[in-house]
Amino acid sequence: MQIKIQRWLSLCLVVLGLVLGGCGTQQATSLNSTNPSTAKTTSTPAAQASSPQVSNLPKLEGKATVVLKVKGSPITMEINGTDAPITAGNFVDLVQQGVYNGLVFHRVVREPQPFVVQGGDPQGKDPNFPVERLGTGGFIDPATSQARYIPLEIKPKGAQSPVYSKPFKTAGVSGPPALRHTRGAVAMARSSMPDSASSQFYIALTDLQFLDGDYAVFGYVTEGMDVVDKIQQGDRIDSAEVTDGIKNLKK
Repeated sequence: MQIKIQRWLSLCLVVLGLVLGGCGTQQATSLNSTNPSTAKTTSTPAAQASSPQVSNLPKLEGKATVVLKVKGSPITMEINGTDAPITAGNFVDLVQQGVYNGLVFHRVVREPQPFVVQGGDPQGKDPNFPVERLGTGGFIDPATSQARYIPLEIKPKGAQSPVYSKPFKTAGVSGPPALRHTRGAVAMARSSMPDSASSQFYIALTDLQFLDGDYAVFGYVTEGMDVVDKIQQGDRIDSAEVTDGIKNLKK
């Protein structure tokens, strides 16, 4: 009974961390990224899906393979543009641009139970930028000098298209998503605002079903979870490369 209560309390602390947010500290178990005061949102899923801001975003029509190298060891990811075209397209486009090369895994949470490893803050490119201050940066498009944000995009299982800009509970969706938070899931970090994801992503260290319908999964680690399990806070991405499926990226 005591063990069950301890596990329940640990889960509550993780959920509380997700609600309250964090500023890149090791202790915070939030998946927050970017500054929520500057994140742009659109009022409805229909408006979001048809807005010029979204129509101009990269999209992945199909699947792609991305290989990250950390300390010389590969992590192979299958990126799913079939079920998450905008989220997957954004990630593959940033990989293709070399955005992730040299960036830091600024948040690694394994205690009190396995949670996530999170990286992708462009501020980490600067080796002198304090790791403890990472977690608030996003991608600035050099072509426009504007921050790129993508909408929350989660496709219900069996649906023809994703739900945009709203978590499932807010959108009234009761079923599971097509892409779930199983161990090895790759998903976008964001602030409390649904449409605030940019470049930060995380990898689930265990099944995290309580995140389903709230955060956008867009792929899975297919090889190299043993490498992910060894990642420590401050480790850098040596390189990120699209090894297959780049033809499916549409800009």
